[in-house]
Amino acid sequence: MAKLCKAGVQLREQIDDAFPNRIRVAPEGWLGDARHAARRSDHNPDAASGIVRAYDFNADFTPNRQTAYDFADQLRLLARVDKRISYIIFDGKIASYKRNYKWRKYTGINPHKNHIHVSFTAKGDFDGSMFRTPLLTGEPINGKLKGRKRKLGKVISSGSVSNILGSGLESANDTNKCCCSRCPGNN
Repeated sequence: MAKLCKAGVQLREQIDDAFPNRIRVAPEGWLGDARHAARRSDHNPDAASGIVRAYDFNADFTPNRQTAYDFADQLRLLARVDKRISYIIFDGKIASYKRNYKWRKYTGINPHKNHIHVSFTAKGDFDGSMFRTPLLTGEPINGKLKGRKRKLGKVISSGSVSNILGSGLESANDTNKCCCSRCPGNN
């Protein structure tokens, strides 16, 4: 019987908690359909364990589309230290270990314009620990504030201004504020 890896379950739960009103209809999901089954895909269950190592998250986290771009970038930066994340695809771009998680053009069949694809490594099969990104926890990425250094690669953007590398919970155009006093701009 197919089951989602623990890292995928954890990430889905954190996203659901952070964005309770987000849209969760197709293409959202983890288990591949007949088209996926006909080819190699992380949405297909592993033959030995039955574990699926991919999840597609709808990009409609909030009415402000920039939030999805911010989230994809935060996952990209986190993947450099969190070895449960294999690669991320969003809006015609992919970030993986092959280029030290810098965005590059994605040439696959589906450009993933409406959803963020996250693939996990086998390390995520049984590791359901928290994913520490600003949008999910209000903390800097993995507890460390990352600067805008060239080696981190370019940030993908919808064109809106945002603060993905800081410890804020929202993009600059988002009027929703975090309810806690420790977040910048809430004091």
